[in-house]
Amino acid sequence: MPFSPELIIYGVIFIAVLALVEGVYLTIFGRSISLSNRVNRRLEMLDKGAKREEVLDQLRKEMQQHGKVRSIPLYSMLANKAQKAAIAFTPKQLMMMMAGVTVFAFIGLSLGTDTGLLMNIIISILMGVGGIYFWVSMKAGKRLSMIEEQLPDAIELMVRSLRVGHPFSSAIQIVSREVEDPLATEFGVIADESAYGRDIGEALKDMAERLDMQDLRFLAVAVTIQQQSGGNLAEILAGLSKVIRARFRLFRRVKAITAEAKWSGKFLSGFPVAALIFINLSDPHYYDGVKTHSLFIPACITVGLFLAANLFVMRILTDIKV
Repeated sequence: MPFSPELIIYGVIFIAVLALVEGVYLTIFGRSISLSNRVNRRLEMLDKGAKREEVLDQLRKEMQQHGKVRSIPLYSMLANKAQKAAIAFTPKQLMMMMAGVTVFAFIGLSLGTDTGLLMNIIISILMGVGGIYFWVSMKAGKRLSMIEEQLPDAIELMVRSLRVGHPFSSAIQIVSREVEDPLATEFGVIADESAYGRDIGEALKDMAERLDMQDLRFLAVAVTIQQQSGGNLAEILAGLSKVIRARFRLFRRVKAITAEAKWSGKFLSGFPVAALIFINLSDPHYYDGVKTHSLFIPACITVGLFLAANLFVMRILTDIKV
């Protein structure tokens, strides 16, 4: 059975699509937009001479623009993750990127493979849409993971600020200056909104809902209750920090315990599909002898349903709420 290099070409083109999107993103918005940068992006924008109102307006636009266009059919599947990732690309720019990388993938497939025109078009669209979706999902996952790790330290910093006599608004500002991105910019926006008259509890609640993080909801509720009924906010936040750290450790432990089962489910469901693709690329006529059988299509549908059921069942078994 001769080996076809087309499978490798597909993988190379998909990786090139991701590299192209990341390169364009950093080229347009600068290195400061990257999560690997240790410089607080908000402070960097202020140091460049931008006014506080302009910085606040730009950051709020980036954080909220994707949540306002979920009615667009093609973009709706990206809106939630793009909002969590705070992608600086506008929805229109992201859709243009989808079209651009689809054309890029089509050119690469046309030059590097002997696949037919229709198949190249289908695979190019899948690479264009799937590549952007994978890239945005990767950005969102990385950003939320960093925020989860930074949050306990940020709360403890607020506790120390409150205990030395700073008001809560000043504690928020200290966090926005002392911690790293992405949490620093999020709290910087809250500090600026508070300076212009917005209630801090409401701003924290909006951030928690936008990022869909339970720990941030705890923080917002704690601050709101203290504002309404009084009490020692420093002690409340100190207890909350301990709860978040314990919850985070438990979540990591559960994740480690269920990792084998999750990957087993993915492998068992993905391997037959990967083997089918490899066989068809290596020998396109391998299934010619059974394609005309009356049970071929029902059998394919049955196998697909079993694979989907396997993923669904394994997800239920390993989806442990912490």
